[in-house]
Amino acid sequence: MKTLDIIIVAGVSGCGKSTVAKALADTAGYPFLEGDEYHPADNVAAMAAGTPLTDEMRWPWLTRLASSAVDMAQESGGAVISCSALKRAYRDLLRTQTGGCRFVLLTGERDLIYARMAARADHYMPPTLLDSQFAVLEAPNADEIDLIELSVEGSSAQVIKQAHIELNFDLHPKA
Repeated sequence: MKTLDIIIVAGVSGCGKSTVAKALADTAGYPFLEGDEYHPADNVAAMAAGTPLTDEMRWPWLTRLASSAVDMAQESGGAVISCSALKRAYRDLLRTQTGGCRFVLLTGERDLIYARMAARADHYMPPTLLDSQFAVLEAPNADEIDLIELSVEGSSAQVIKQAHIELNFDLHPKA
Protein backbone atom coordinates (compact mmCIF):
# COMPACT_ATOMS: atom_id res chain seq x y z
CA MET A 1 0.00 0.00 0.00
CA LYS A 2 1.21 3.48 -0.89
CA THR A 3 2.19 5.72 2.01
CA LEU A 4 -0.11 8.72 2.21
CA ASP A 5 1.16 12.15 3.24
CA ILE A 6 -1.47 13.31 5.73
CA ILE A 7 -0.64 16.44 7.70
CA ILE A 8 -2.76 17.54 10.64
CA VAL A 9 -2.45 21.14 11.80
CA ALA A 10 -3.49 21.02 15.45
CA GLY A 11 -3.98 23.34 18.41
CA VAL A 12 -6.60 25.17 20.41
CA SER A 13 -9.38 27.08 18.74
CA GLY A 14 -8.27 30.41 17.32
CA CYS A 15 -4.57 29.54 16.98
CA GLY A 16 -4.60 29.69 13.17
CA LYS A 17 -5.04 26.03 12.23
CA SER A 18 -7.17 26.69 9.17
CA THR A 19 -4.94 29.47 7.85
CA VAL A 20 -1.78 27.38 8.15
CA ALA A 21 -3.43 24.19 6.89
CA LYS A 22 -4.85 25.91 3.80
CA ALA A 23 -1.42 27.35 2.96
CA LEU A 24 0.26 23.95 3.35
CA ALA A 25 -2.42 22.28 1.22
CA ASP A 26 -1.96 24.90 -1.51
CA THR A 27 1.80 24.41 -1.53
CA ALA A 28 1.61 20.62 -1.61
CA GLY A 29 -1.26 20.48 -4.08
CA TYR A 30 -3.27 18.44 -1.56
CA PRO A 31 -6.92 18.79 -0.60
CA PHE A 32 -7.68 20.73 2.58
CA LEU A 33 -10.14 19.35 5.11
CA GLU A 34 -11.60 21.81 7.60
CA GLY A 35 -12.06 19.76 10.75
CA ASP A 36 -14.86 21.99 12.01
CA GLU A 37 -16.99 20.97 9.03
CA TYR A 38 -16.91 17.32 10.13
CA HIS A 39 -18.48 17.89 13.55
CA PRO A 40 -21.99 16.50 13.88
CA ALA A 41 -24.73 19.07 14.48
CA ASP A 42 -24.94 18.14 18.18
CA ASN A 43 -21.26 19.00 18.69
CA VAL A 44 -21.64 22.34 16.92
CA ALA A 45 -24.74 23.16 18.99
CA ALA A 46 -22.94 22.26 22.23
CA MET A 47 -19.94 24.46 21.41
CA ALA A 48 -22.13 27.33 20.23
CA ALA A 49 -23.95 27.13 23.57
CA GLY A 50 -20.62 27.34 25.42
CA THR A 51 -20.43 23.67 26.39
CA PRO A 52 -17.03 21.99 25.96
CA LEU A 53 -17.00 18.70 24.08
CA THR A 54 -16.41 15.45 25.93
CA ASP A 55 -14.22 12.61 24.73
CA GLU A 56 -17.37 10.68 23.83
CA MET A 57 -18.43 13.56 21.57
CA ARG A 58 -15.02 13.77 19.91
CA TRP A 59 -14.32 10.10 19.04
CA PRO A 60 -16.88 9.77 16.19
CA TRP A 61 -15.83 13.17 14.81
CA LEU A 62 -12.14 12.22 14.78
CA THR A 63 -12.87 8.86 13.15
CA ARG A 64 -15.00 10.49 10.45
CA LEU A 65 -12.36 13.14 9.80
CA ALA A 66 -9.56 10.56 9.53
CA SER A 67 -11.61 8.40 7.17
CA SER A 68 -12.32 11.37 4.90
CA ALA A 69 -8.65 12.35 4.92
CA VAL A 70 -7.59 8.87 3.87
CA ASP A 71 -10.18 8.81 1.08
CA MET A 72 -8.98 12.16 -0.26
CA ALA A 73 -5.31 11.32 0.18
CA GLN A 74 -5.70 8.08 -1.78
CA GLU A 75 -6.73 10.17 -4.79
CA SER A 76 -4.11 12.92 -4.46
CA GLY A 77 -1.25 11.36 -2.49
CA GLY A 78 -1.91 13.47 0.57
CA ALA A 79 -4.25 15.73 2.51
CA VAL A 80 -3.96 18.56 5.02
CA ILE A 81 -6.41 18.75 7.91
CA SER A 82 -7.18 21.39 10.50
CA CYS A 83 -8.11 19.56 13.70
CA SER A 84 -7.60 20.46 17.35
CA ALA A 85 -6.10 17.04 18.28
CA LEU A 86 -5.62 18.37 21.80
CA LYS A 87 -4.96 15.09 23.63
CA ARG A 88 -2.39 12.41 22.98
CA ALA A 89 -5.21 9.88 22.72
CA TYR A 90 -6.82 11.93 19.94
CA ARG A 91 -3.51 12.16 18.09
CA ASP A 92 -2.97 8.42 18.54
CA LEU A 93 -6.41 7.68 17.11
CA LEU A 94 -5.65 9.87 14.10
CA ARG A 95 -2.28 8.14 13.65
CA THR A 96 -3.94 4.73 13.71
CA GLN A 97 -6.92 5.64 11.54
CA THR A 98 -4.79 7.31 8.85
CA GLY A 99 -2.04 4.70 8.82
CA GLY A 100 0.41 7.37 9.94
CA CYS A 101 0.38 11.13 9.68
CA ARG A 102 2.38 14.20 10.63
CA PHE A 103 1.29 16.89 13.06
CA VAL A 104 2.02 20.60 13.24
CA LEU A 105 0.94 21.71 16.73
CA LEU A 106 0.40 25.46 16.88
CA THR A 107 1.04 26.95 20.31
CA GLY A 108 0.70 30.41 21.78
CA GLU A 109 -0.15 32.49 24.80
CA ARG A 110 -3.76 32.39 25.92
CA ASP A 111 -4.27 36.17 25.73
CA LEU A 112 -3.02 36.37 22.14
CA ILE A 113 -5.27 33.53 21.01
CA TYR A 114 -8.24 34.90 22.96
CA ALA A 115 -7.84 38.25 21.18
CA ARG A 116 -7.77 36.48 17.82
CA MET A 117 -10.89 34.50 18.69
CA ALA A 118 -12.73 37.61 19.85
CA ALA A 119 -11.88 39.39 16.58
CA ARG A 120 -13.10 36.70 14.20
CA ALA A 121 -16.62 36.67 12.86
CA ASP A 122 -18.95 33.88 11.84
CA HIS A 123 -17.52 31.08 13.95
CA TYR A 124 -19.62 29.01 16.33
CA MET A 125 -16.83 28.54 18.91
CA PRO A 126 -17.09 31.33 21.49
CA PRO A 127 -13.90 32.71 23.07
CA THR A 128 -15.29 31.66 26.46
CA LEU A 129 -14.43 28.03 25.60
CA LEU A 130 -10.74 28.77 25.08
CA ASP A 131 -9.81 28.04 28.70
CA SER A 132 -11.46 24.61 28.47
CA GLN A 133 -9.34 23.88 25.38
CA PHE A 134 -6.13 24.86 27.17
CA ALA A 135 -7.20 22.66 30.11
CA VAL A 136 -7.56 19.64 27.79
CA LEU A 137 -4.42 20.33 25.72
CA GLU A 138 -1.70 17.75 26.36
CA ALA A 139 1.83 18.74 25.45
CA PRO A 140 3.47 16.24 23.12
CA ASN A 141 5.74 13.56 24.51
CA ALA A 142 9.28 13.02 23.26
CA ASP A 143 8.16 9.85 21.47
CA GLU A 144 5.77 11.82 19.24
CA ILE A 145 8.46 12.12 16.58
CA ASP A 146 5.87 12.84 13.90
CA LEU A 147 4.93 16.13 15.58
CA ILE A 148 6.48 19.58 15.38
CA GLU A 149 5.48 22.49 17.59
CA LEU A 150 5.29 26.00 16.18
CA SER A 151 4.64 29.22 18.04
CA VAL A 152 1.94 31.50 16.64
CA GLU A 153 3.49 34.58 18.20
CA GLY A 154 4.54 35.95 14.79
CA SER A 155 2.45 36.90 11.80
CA SER A 156 0.50 34.29 9.86
CA ALA A 157 3.06 34.58 7.05
CA GLN A 158 5.91 33.87 9.49
CA VAL A 159 4.14 30.84 10.99
CA ILE A 160 3.32 29.47 7.52
CA LYS A 161 6.91 29.93 6.35
CA GLN A 162 8.23 28.13 9.44
CA ALA A 163 5.76 25.28 8.91
CA HIS A 164 7.00 24.91 5.33
CA ILE A 165 10.60 24.79 6.54
CA GLU A 166 9.92 22.28 9.34
CA LEU A 167 8.00 20.00 6.97
CA ASN A 168 10.65 20.34 4.24
CA PHE A 169 8.08 21.77 1.84
CA ASP A 170 9.03 23.66 -1.28
CA LEU A 171 7.99 27.26 -0.63
CA HIS A 172 6.45 27.66 -4.09
CA PRO A 173 2.90 26.34 -4.60
CA LYS A 174 2.41 23.57 -7.11
CA ALA A 175 0.43 24.52 -10.20
